[in-house]
Formats: sequence, C-alpha cells, structure tokens
Amino acid sequence: MYSNKVLETIKGKKVVIVGGGGFIGHNLSLELTKLAAEVHSIDNFQVNSLGFYTTNYLKNENSERYISFINSRLELMRKNKVSLHFEDARNYHQISALIEDIKPDVVIHLAAVSHANRSNKDPYSTFDHSLRTLENVLDAIKNTNIHLIYFSSSMVYGNFNSSEVDEESTCNPLGIYGALKFSAEKIVIGYNQVFELPYTIIRPSALYGERCVSRRVGQAFIENAIQGNDLTINGNGEESLDFTYIKDLIQGVILSIAKKESINEIFNITFGSSRKINSLAEIVIENFEDIKIKYNPRDTLMPERGTLNVDKAKDLLGYNPTFPIELGFLNYINWYKKYSDLHPNLFKKIVNNAI
Repeated sequence: MYSNKVLETIKGKKVVIVGGGGFIGHNLSLELTKLAAEVHSIDNFQVNSLGFYTTNYLKNENSERYISFINSRLELMRKNKVSLHFEDARNYHQISALIEDIKPDVVIHLAAVSHANRSNKDPYSTFDHSLRTLENVLDAIKNTNIHLIYFSSSMVYGNFNSSEVDEESTCNPLGIYGALKFSAEKIVIGYNQVFELPYTIIRPSALYGERCVSRRVGQAFIENAIQGNDLTINGNGEESLDFTYIKDLIQGVILSIAKKESINEIFNITFGSSRKINSLAEIVIENFEDIKIKYNPRDTLMPERGTLNVDKAKDLLGYNPTFPIELGFLNYINWYKKYSDLHPNLFKKIVNNAI
C-alpha cells in the first residue's frame, strides 16, 4: 500500500495522538506501530469511552457491548506496544509536560465530542473536551516545529450546495458541532500565521469500522440486524453520504504524516463517492434474514451532504481509497458476526432499538 519512501519516513517517527484511545485513534495507533513508528496515546477514556459507558451503564442498553469493544482496543494497543498515557488533555500542565517529555515529531489532535447530536444537546462539554484540548496542545507546541494534524469534519461545509464539494467550497456549518470544527480550523491556521506552526487539517465523512462505539447509521443498522430488529432511517433514505471505511482514512493520515506536501494544507479524506443510505441498508438486508426498514422524520439540524472530492489528496499525497461500501461495509458486517458469535450475551434482542 505504501511506497518504500513512505515506510522509511514513518519508521522511528515519534507520534503523539491526543484522544488516541478513540475509534480513529486506536486504529491509527495500530497501523503506525506496524510501520515501526513510536506511538504515544494520550487519553483519559472518559468521552465516548469507558467513563461514559460505565457511568451510564444502566441508562444505555449498549453499554456492556461498547465497554467490551473499548477493552478490545486497549488489549490490541498494549499488544502492539503503544505507549498509553492516561491523562486528561483538558489539563494544560499535564499535556504540556507530556509533550515536552516525549518530544514528538507529530501531534495528532483527535480529542473531541465526536457526535453532532450530543454536541447540540451539551454545548459546554463539546467546547470543554474539543476546543480546550486543542488550545492546550497548540500552546504546548507553538514555539516548535512539531507537525500538528487536526481532525475536522465534513460537517464544516453545512448543506452541500452541489452533489460534490472540494476544499475550496464555501463552509457554512450548521449546528454546534460543525461550527466548532470550523472555528478550530481557523484557530489552527491562526497559530500557523503567528508562530509558523506546520499543520494539516483533515476532513473525514461518515466513518465506519471495527470497534466503533458512536452508533452512527451503519453501526446501528448492523447491531439492529444482529438483534433481529428492523432498521430505522431518519428521512426517506435517498440522502447520500460519503461513507468511508476506517482503513481508507488511516491510509490518508499515514500519507499526511510522511509527505511534506501535506504541510499547511486541508484535505478531504473520504472514499470520494457518496452513496444513498438506502444502499447501505440494502447490504445489511442481503446479509441478514427477515429484516425490514422503517422511516422516521429527518433531523433538521443534520446537513444535506454528498460526495467530498478527494482529488487534492490523490494529487498531493498519492491517496488511493480502495473500500467502497460493497467491500468495506461487508468487512464490517463480517467482523460483527464473528464478534457476536464469540460474545452472544452482548447482542441480546432489544425491542425497538433505533439509531
């Protein structure tokens, strides 16, 4: 997948991942260690992680399952010798001391409330865990030449004005989550302007893959199907999203670390071709018996989206996404089936378990 030059560049590189125990973070940690990088994960496992699902154990019917997923992440990270730092990135002194001690080449900022609905319901926590953590990281590295990679979101575009957007398209975010991500992008660029801090901004979209606990649409489809429940779609299912398998995203991040062409650039890192939600649901129905779809009203605060053009990443980085939903989502389904076979107690039927 990677050229010899990329492999040589990644080998031995010190990478700090703030929010490294999350869905993207742990998958990225595992890939980087395979490529012989020195990886340090900073995470207190509270946001959308062990702390959340343990505290809300009795309120969330998915808690036991997601705690199992997160424990699997930790086991994989330990086995692959990822350095785990159980620290709160909101604590300026802790994060500064860690970064000073590690002296990384790259810092990847993933710490965030990564769910639009939760962000709109609890803006304070969203700012506290997303912008405050970014502010601490930026201040810790502002007078260095450390490469910052900031994870933004396709939500910064708001409602797409056409079926496809690129990095030059106008951003008009809708709701707390998208506005915060766009604000953070501007703050990162501001630090570059003032301190010449090298950065890369990545905009992913509609991510899915193994050991996710955010219960986005694809994950909800599979879990409902395994439990024998119908699939629920908010809207008519004709809306298209740029569904992106985690392995494609990780490829884009690796290339952003390795290639100087990524410096001071913004990239859409997605599959690069949107698909209807109904198409995703059909793949699930083909792989499970007696599953039907029911439709609910659409969330008015969810932007109407489509394809994120990835030509810039292809041209500058050599990015090559290879997982359409027929391949990536089928991998995801098969992983779920194996996991449920090993842990049947985690997938007991729950009536009317919607997204």
